[in-house]
Amino acid sequence: MTRPLLPLVAGLAALAALTTLYAAVLHVQNAAIVSMTFLLVVLLVAASSTLVAAVVTSTIAMLCFNFFFLPPVRTFTIADPQNWVALAAFLGVSVVASNLSARARLRAEDALARRAELARLYDLSRDILLAGDDAGGRAALMRAIVRRFDLSFVALAVPGADEAWEITEAGALTLDLPPALLTDTLASATQRLEFDARARTYAGQLSTRIDDHDVQLIPLRVGTRPIGLLAAAGGRLDPGTLDAIAGLAALAIERVQMLEERRDAALTRQSEHLKTTLLASLGHDLRTPLTAIRVGVENLRAIDLPLEERREQTHLVLREVERLDRLFQNLLDMARLDAGTVPTEPRLVHPSEIIEAARAQVAQTLRRHALDITLDADDPVRVDPRLTASALARLLENAAQYSPEGSHITLTGAGRDGALTLSVQDEGPGLSATDLPHVFERFYRGAGGHARPSGTGMGLWIARNMLAAEGGEIWAEQVPGTGARLTMRVAATPS
Repeated sequence: MTRPLLPLVAGLAALAALTTLYAAVLHVQNAAIVSMTFLLVVLLVAASSTLVAAVVTSTIAMLCFNFFFLPPVRTFTIADPQNWVALAAFLGVSVVASNLSARARLRAEDALARRAELARLYDLSRDILLAGDDAGGRAALMRAIVRRFDLSFVALAVPGADEAWEITEAGALTLDLPPALLTDTLASATQRLEFDARARTYAGQLSTRIDDHDVQLIPLRVGTRPIGLLAAAGGRLDPGTLDAIAGLAALAIERVQMLEERRDAALTRQSEHLKTTLLASLGHDLRTPLTAIRVGVENLRAIDLPLEERREQTHLVLREVERLDRLFQNLLDMARLDAGTVPTEPRLVHPSEIIEAARAQVAQTLRRHALDITLDADDPVRVDPRLTASALARLLENAAQYSPEGSHITLTGAGRDGALTLSVQDEGPGLSATDLPHVFERFYRGAGGHARPSGTGMGLWIARNMLAAEGGEIWAEQVPGTGARLTMRVAATPS
């Protein structure tokens, strides 16, 4: 038995039970009592079922009232004309009350449906916020619409280049949307902007049939401007709900475009900042070593220069040449890292070999410092020796730049269980709490770095990215009472 028939059957059963009780058991003769009880049954049926069921129940109640309780009983004849008035009033009150009750119930059901619709639209708006800002985000949005509104097909169609359409679809159905139909529908929506308050929709919706399926095409509007179409099939949604869904989808597209423009603007600002910072750093760091080299060469030209001073000037020139070489090497490495063209060639190598290679790269820079090396284990590790040594050289160079002359630089490391760990600790001013989160950012030099004549702030950024290319990591920490400690670790690379 279907659910709408249950109240009707229950009402008829209640009428039969009341009629038997009043006529055969209690012998009730008061027509008012009977009519009020029957009317209560009719109202209960009307409140829980359809209007048709309520009318049928009221008609049966009227017949029972006439046959069993209005004289002459056991007949459908009415002797007293006043009883005709009472019977007509009973039937009229029953029908009117049933109609009002049914309308109230339908309005309540409609309110519940609207509330559920608003809840689903709200859930869809949250799905939009969680969706990504790329093509995958559009696909996730289409799947969310299918899931939230029980549709078998949903497609987002946005005009692309060369009159082509970018279509993202979801659902169990697969429909081929004709490009000409999409173009004509969008053009029609562009020409008209009317709002139907009853249907809660703007002009431009089109009902069509594609591959034996009824499909609704709804314009995606940002303000008054249509930017695409939403196609939906397989559901029972009114035009107002479809228009609301299309509005949310349009907001999602507009949000993605705004995020892309915002990201492009941020990249442009970052690029301009990098260019300005790079030019400023190059201008300073090229002028300083070139000046020192020129002075050193002029001093070496003096015939009466003592041997010890000649050696000192020679070391000065070599140190500044090394700085220039490191600067240009940093620029090349930065360009390769930005382009993602850093090849890795891992092979078995001893940690001591990595340390010696890094030390040789910055020999002149380390000449005025004492380098203390402690190697706990020298087991072979499979790493890229070129990248690893170059990263370590930048850590040593950074320690020398931020430490006073004659100070000690401590290098500790170990090659164990296929992993290489190396730490460089200096005796410089150290790292403040504000410096720690930014140490490995490009061109960042920290509070102590701006007071020093050398350094562009590229070294640690390059070291981090070189290690990342071979699956390594690097971190910085402040050692209480001394300077900063930078630690790099490269795990074993599969052969």
